[in-house]
Amino acid sequence: MRLLMHMCCGPCACYPTEKLKAEGVEPIGFFFNPNIHPYEEWRRRLSSARSLATTVGIELIVDNHYGMREFLSRTLPLIDDDDTIQNPDGHHARCRVCYAWRLGRTAEYAAENNFDAFTSTLFYSRYQNHELMRSMAEAFARQYGVEFYYEDWRVGWERGRELSIERGLYQQNYCGCVFSEEERFSAEWRKRRKKFFSGLRAQREEPCIRR
Repeated sequence: MRLLMHMCCGPCACYPTEKLKAEGVEPIGFFFNPNIHPYEEWRRRLSSARSLATTVGIELIVDNHYGMREFLSRTLPLIDDDDTIQNPDGHHARCRVCYAWRLGRTAEYAAENNFDAFTSTLFYSRYQNHELMRSMAEAFARQYGVEFYYEDWRVGWERGRELSIERGLYQQNYCGCVFSEEERFSAEWRKRRKKFFSGLRAQREEPCIRR
């Protein structure tokens, strides 16, 4: 099977690549991540993807477009400064844009270049909205007429971390976009997030009052 594997970085590709190779599949990597900012962070993640590809002996196709301006034009209209988190699962409306952009482009590229199927290392991450990504990928598979190769690689989370550390790959500490960077490091945003989830817990624990 000729499989195009979207890669968000090197560490997230360690376990999926190992698993695929064990199953006799030689994936071809595809680096398309216009959501990652700032520029130096984008370069570090691209470098780690290239390092991983060289180490495990797979081809890597790179889209060198750094898409900060387009990403912001797509997501800024969705940002609400008065709302720390827009969904109970902790993911923002902007995350839908990010998933759709990357998965859609991967499916499109796979169809245009005669791949049998496409997949993404996003399905390795514990921090993404797994079911939303899966439904999107399946929709893009139908749209572009190419198979979506699905596997839940979260089971190999610890194995992937071990491999990435052994290989000396750059370990990122936030999702990728400028908004996630702010939420990761800003004390103000941490307080707002804590307050939001405390409110959710209080609502769930509030006893039912019969009238």
